[in-house]
Amino acid sequence: MTVRIDVTAPDDPRGASVVANARLVGVDGLTTCRVTRVHHIDGALSAEELDRLCREVLIDPVVDEAVIDGVTPAQGRVVEVALMPGATDPDARELERAAANLGLPEIRVVTARRYDLIGDLSDTDVATLTRRLLANDTIEISTEGELPAEFAGAASADVRVDDVPLAELSDDDLLRLSKDRVLSLDLTEMQAIQAHFAGEGRAPTDAELETLAQTWSEHCVHKTFRARINLTHTSSDGEVTVSFHDGLLPALREVTEALDPPWLRSAFVDDAGIVAFDDHHDVAFKVETHNHPSALEPFGGANTGVGGVVRDVIGVSARPIACTDVLCFGPADLPDDELPTGVLHPRRIRDGVVAGIGDYGNKLGLPTVNGAVLYDPGYVGNPLVYCGALGILPHGSHPTEPQVGDRIISLGGRVGRDGIHGATFSSAGMDASTVDHVGSAVQIGDPITEKGLIEVIERARDAKLYNAITDCGAGGFSSSVGEMGEDLGVEVDLSVVPLKYPGLQPWEIWSSDAQERTVIAVPPANLEALQALCDAWDVEVTDLGRFTGDQRLVVRHGDTGVVDMPMAFLHDGIPRQELVGAWTDPAPVEVTTPVPTAALVLQLLAHPNVASKEDIIRRYDHEVRGGTVVRPYVGPEADGPADAAVLKPLGTEGHKAVVLSNGICPSVGRHDPHAMALLAMDEAVRNLVAVGGDPDQVAVLDNFCWGDPTKADRLGSLVRAVQGCTDGARTYRMPFISGKDSLFNEFDGEAIPGTLLISALGLVPDLRRAVDSAGMQTGDDLWLVGANEGALGGSLASDLFDLGATRVPTSLDDPLPRYRAIHAAICDGKVTAAHDCSEGGLAVAVSEMAIAARLGVSVVVPLDGLDPFTALVNEAPGRLVLSAAPEHRDAVGAFLGDHGRRLGEVTAGDDIVFHLLDPAQGAGSNLEPIRIPLADAVSASTPGPSGPTKGATP
Repeated sequence: MTVRIDVTAPDDPRGASVVANARLVGVDGLTTCRVTRVHHIDGALSAEELDRLCREVLIDPVVDEAVIDGVTPAQGRVVEVALMPGATDPDARELERAAANLGLPEIRVVTARRYDLIGDLSDTDVATLTRRLLANDTIEISTEGELPAEFAGAASADVRVDDVPLAELSDDDLLRLSKDRVLSLDLTEMQAIQAHFAGEGRAPTDAELETLAQTWSEHCVHKTFRARINLTHTSSDGEVTVSFHDGLLPALREVTEALDPPWLRSAFVDDAGIVAFDDHHDVAFKVETHNHPSALEPFGGANTGVGGVVRDVIGVSARPIACTDVLCFGPADLPDDELPTGVLHPRRIRDGVVAGIGDYGNKLGLPTVNGAVLYDPGYVGNPLVYCGALGILPHGSHPTEPQVGDRIISLGGRVGRDGIHGATFSSAGMDASTVDHVGSAVQIGDPITEKGLIEVIERARDAKLYNAITDCGAGGFSSSVGEMGEDLGVEVDLSVVPLKYPGLQPWEIWSSDAQERTVIAVPPANLEALQALCDAWDVEVTDLGRFTGDQRLVVRHGDTGVVDMPMAFLHDGIPRQELVGAWTDPAPVEVTTPVPTAALVLQLLAHPNVASKEDIIRRYDHEVRGGTVVRPYVGPEADGPADAAVLKPLGTEGHKAVVLSNGICPSVGRHDPHAMALLAMDEAVRNLVAVGGDPDQVAVLDNFCWGDPTKADRLGSLVRAVQGCTDGARTYRMPFISGKDSLFNEFDGEAIPGTLLISALGLVPDLRRAVDSAGMQTGDDLWLVGANEGALGGSLASDLFDLGATRVPTSLDDPLPRYRAIHAAICDGKVTAAHDCSEGGLAVAVSEMAIAARLGVSVVVPLDGLDPFTALVNEAPGRLVLSAAPEHRDAVGAFLGDHGRRLGEVTAGDDIVFHLLDPAQGAGSNLEPIRIPLADAVSASTPGPSGPTKGATP
């Protein structure tokens, strides 16, 4: 018997959100929207049992209304939306689990959403609302009226294995096959596969071809970073050709190996980088990207992005304790007529991504503590979604060596068609037809399943039940089992794999990266203990096969052969690419700067890249687990931006804390990718030092998001950015411990701006000395650390006022003495607040400190030979503003030495005042001061519905 239960909250904010967004998509007639949660329940439940399930699980009697075994009476036009059959439905799964926990008979559940649209609406209006706001055709079905429930049949497989003849195919045929099957392999790679199987005298199976495609994908093997590259760099000094015979990845590894700090535990060899925390614990950090999936289905793409990076941390035997996110979107106010065909509006992408991140992290009980949000027209076709996770583990508790005879054990979620071609899809560009070809690559996560996985892995680790572990990400079992068994060989039987729904072929079971799965190598003697542990946490465990020692990858489905190939060809048979890149430094441009005014500073504060992100950040729980010391927003009103996150991992002793920060400046990269890398690294260090982090113990991660590397200009800028990273690592003495490249971020041939995210992991020696941007007190001195620089290329001011500057700031030759001086002053308790100068320069930094503390400030802006506008807004590296009590003036001056100078003071007034000294008019003379009421600054930094007007006259 199937029963429908509708649950409606009359004041559901989701309905109000639909109404507000309807106007933004051109539908003005919608006045009210009621959202109903629909549950189709199949099972032998009595009326009393249904009522109990409804009361105890489905509704909040204070705010919800329910209709059991019926349909809510329609109000206006009704649209119902459901996930496509077979897609992960975590709400349905949890309802099934809850019913079992209540002791009710077994049920099956399918969920949907119903929207009652009330107002003066035409058929076109309803279609527009459905397409633009209510449903995503990538993963959902919708209809006007009632949508019937579709329950999956028995989860059995289609055991057909097809051969794919290659021997007689021409080069054009090989490329066509690669495109049609979404293999994302080039001609040389297809020819290598053709030759290998010709040597074996047979055709590959579909599963063998798919296995090679995902193993050789850009996503998995990073073939651009391993390629031989010749770069021609043209500058004012002439043309220079630089060769990377060993590739870019070895260059990054070599600098880490050369630094080799004693606190480094693992770099570039595991799912996440690991460094020492204290005498008993290490911490693991990883940042991933989920760009392509988030462009098609923002909620699911970001949702599984968080789930995937949390799996990476689990994959080094660590317990996840925090998340980060950095997001890059197109302008939220982009006119509809400027939106390319096949692209979701940036506003919808943003809302879906934010909801997806919050949904996963909040349900896992992990705080989202650090990140950034950038808006740029270059991200309209390809948003960027960087997801990070931090974990903690005891010293020496991460085993990495499977043994012959170990069982190959899968833990966690079931396998479905959602998630096929994730690795190969993300290794190619996109266009308007992408969703039609690879919609199955987009998934919905199931954080509750991953929560159980976290608990099982931690306990299995402590009980020493496994010899090796890896996450099951892109490429599914073909990636995780194939990589873990590279040195030994494996034999796998797919017939035992639990499936979400029927009809999957063996190649699909083998290569689907459906979420929330981990693979471990378990000695047979430990299987019983592992099974008991999984039963206790309701985690599904599957014995897939064994490690053989014969160096072959052998996969079958029952008695049917699926894959049989040597590990050597799978992992070493890929032809090495030879690529050519070119980069030409832009010609310098003479810039005419405006006269700085209060209105100008307010426009900087109102820019979407500077203005408050509270509307996003408050969607995330940044306090859960109780270890957050410095939060994303600080001050008496909790609306002043913090520079970095400080956390005290639970279960650790003493006062040591972890600090997480980031640096990202893609606008600089348009002019000089090498400088972008150095400035991003400097920003990450500045932010870390600003909260009390030790500049002598910092590890960094690099995440490169770029366009098509087979195009010389894209590759040239990428190589220059890598050169910047290696130079920066030496300068700052910071090892890279992990990284990721996401390439082919293009839509219809238009590439994103090359974007490098630097994420930093450090330590605060004593969290009691940690500071933030809001701690200053009335009467405190304000100090400026660092010097002005006249270059405005890549700056917020140049972009906002269309100055066209191309010359970018230069990096610091010897930054560590400056940062050590600041750190010493903080550790000695002499600094009450600190904030870095980044977007908007000194103008924004001082204003944000005033906003955070809700205090007035009066500062003297040193011109240092620059025009007043440039002195106020330049984004020179290495600059921070500090506050300190006046009685510590001599001590602070001694700590800072030549690195700092007194800037002004904190006042009891309600104004932010910038005095502009003009040395040309004689010592002590002033230009007209800029006076900004604090209330105006707060208002400007609170984002409105459409943001500021680019290019407005200051």
